[in-house]
Amino acid sequence: MSIVINTDLEYLRNRLRIPESRMALYESKSVDEILKAEAAAGNQEAIQMAADMFTDVNQLIELFQLADPENKLVIMKQMTSSQMEKLVPMLEQDDLIQGLNFFTQDSLLDLLKDIPKEEMLKTVFELFSQTQVIEYLPEKQLDKLLTDSDLDKEMLLQSLKFIPEMYLQQIVESVTGEEAQGNSTALIAQIGQFGDQDYKNAITNFEPSQKKALTYILVNQETKLFQKFDTDAYTHMINRERDKDELIKAMGVIKPEHLHKMINELPQDLLSIVTTQIDTEKFADSLINKFPELLAQLVAGG
Repeated sequence: MSIVINTDLEYLRNRLRIPESRMALYESKSVDEILKAEAAAGNQEAIQMAADMFTDVNQLIELFQLADPENKLVIMKQMTSSQMEKLVPMLEQDDLIQGLNFFTQDSLLDLLKDIPKEEMLKTVFELFSQTQVIEYLPEKQLDKLLTDSDLDKEMLLQSLKFIPEMYLQQIVESVTGEEAQGNSTALIAQIGQFGDQDYKNAITNFEPSQKKALTYILVNQETKLFQKFDTDAYTHMINRERDKDELIKAMGVIKPEHLHKMINELPQDLLSIVTTQIDTEKFADSLINKFPELLAQLVAGG
C-alpha cells in the first residue's frame, strides 16, 4: 500500500539542483521515481540522496515535512497496532496526560484499577488529603482494616489510648453486656484479652467517628495500610468527589510505563492523533531504524 504525503518538492529541487523545466515533469512522481530518473540522468546528488534516504534523519524531516502533525498522521494511519505501541514510549509525560482526555471518566477509573495499587494511591493523594480519604471511605472499609488479621494487634491496642474513655466503655459493654469498670488502661487490657470474635465485634461496635479517628491514628503510623482498602472504594470516592479534569491532572504522577499501557487502550484512530505529538526527530529516527519497510512505502508513495 502506498502512502500519499505532501512531499516538499522545493527541497527536492534545491537538493538535487533540478532545473524548473524538468521539475515540472516530476509533479505527479514519487520521491523514489524522481531519484531514479535523476540518477539515470547522471545526477550525482540523486545517487547520494538515495543512499542517505534511509539513514539521514534531518533529510527525512525536510523532505516529508515531518514537523507537520498532519503528515505524521498520514503515516501513522498506515501503521499496525503493534507498530503504534512502539511509538507510545516516545511521548513526553505531558503528551501522555493530554491523551487521557480521549477517555471518559468511567474508562479512566477502570484504567486506574488495572495498575499497581501503590501507583493508584499516588493519584488518590493528589486528589485528597489523608484526612479526606478516611472521611470519605465507607464504614465497612474501616471495619475491614480494623479487623484485618494482618494488622498489628498491639499497634491497634496502643492506639486505643487516644480514644476517649467513654467510647472504650461502650464497646466493652457491647460485648460483655455488663457495665464496664476501670480507666482507659484497664479497658484496653480487657479488650486485648477478648477472644478473636469478641475482639472484632468490640472494634466494629465503635461509633463511626471513633472508627475514623482510630483509623487515622493507624495510617499515620504506617501509611502502607492505605493499600488495605479496596480499589473500588477509592474509584467510587474519586467519581463522587472529583471531576474528569481534576482526575487527569492527578494522574500525572503515575509512572510512564503504566500511562503507556493506558494510552495503548485507545482506538487506533485516536491513538494516531495522540502520537502525532512525538518529537519529530525521534519519529524520523524510528522510521529509519524501527520501520524501514514503512519508510520504503513512504518513499515510493509520492
